[in-house]
Amino acid sequence: MTLPIRSFLFIPGDSEKKLGKMDGVAADAFILDLEDAVAPTRKPAARELVPAYLRDRPKEGRRSQLWVRINPLDTPWTLDDLAAIVLAAPDGIMLPKVNGPKDVAEVGHYLSALEAAAGLTRGAINILPVATETARAPFTLGEYADAGLQRLYGLTWGAEDLSLAIGASGNADDSGRWMPTYTTVRSLCLLGAHAAGVEAVETLYVDFRDAAGLRESCRIARGEGFSGRIAIHPAQVDIINQAFSPSMDEVDFARRVIDLFAADPDAGTLALDGRMLDVPHLKQAQRTLAIHEARNG
Repeated sequence: MTLPIRSFLFIPGDSEKKLGKMDGVAADAFILDLEDAVAPTRKPAARELVPAYLRDRPKEGRRSQLWVRINPLDTPWTLDDLAAIVLAAPDGIMLPKVNGPKDVAEVGHYLSALEAAAGLTRGAINILPVATETARAPFTLGEYADAGLQRLYGLTWGAEDLSLAIGASGNADDSGRWMPTYTTVRSLCLLGAHAAGVEAVETLYVDFRDAAGLRESCRIARGEGFSGRIAIHPAQVDIINQAFSPSMDEVDFARRVIDLFAADPDAGTLALDGRMLDVPHLKQAQRTLAIHEARNG
């Protein structure tokens, strides 16, 4: 089975030092950043460093996926970014500040043309849009389900750029909880992803020193239906990976559910530990066990 990516770690694309430290981090995917982490004067340098890094690490020889966050379509840098990196065959593109599926489709067309020119397999590069960073974007989240975007890996959301877009002075209250606008777009992103049959990726946790807070936030996110999370510091990666993997208690329960239905295949509902279980519970148990076995050999 194709495993969902648990952790995406941002790495500034113009920092040779930070790029050189990636091999010691167990992120499922790295996002080599050409956008916000790179000053305009440094973008040409990043466009040289990132493709060189990708070429030095071909897909068949590495354990982590390598993605690139390009600059958004309303900047003059998008096509330069794509032209520079497609030849180096990244696993995916993170596309920021999209207004909706049409923006993703446009970048998909650019990728198809560049893949064809480079002799690469068409459709090999996936796209993960940051789907809530403009005021218009949240109103289109349900449209991804019918957009026919073959490259769409999932949907993720962001609060910082949305705050800027709507002129907000903040996005969280004094306790650190998201304000209603941001809980709304988060929920819409989650629902939009599942409606489209793709992965829902939770946004970053800003305080990288707060391990307990990150762990609890990940627990809640996974329980709601997110399959992975963005990280902004290497210290967050192991916590995220663990949180978005089935626990042994979950695996044991999944095995019991599967065994229960196997023993009575004609039953529509069965009782276990005081709970009534039906076919959706069986399917969830099968998925939990499949993910566990795929990750653990």
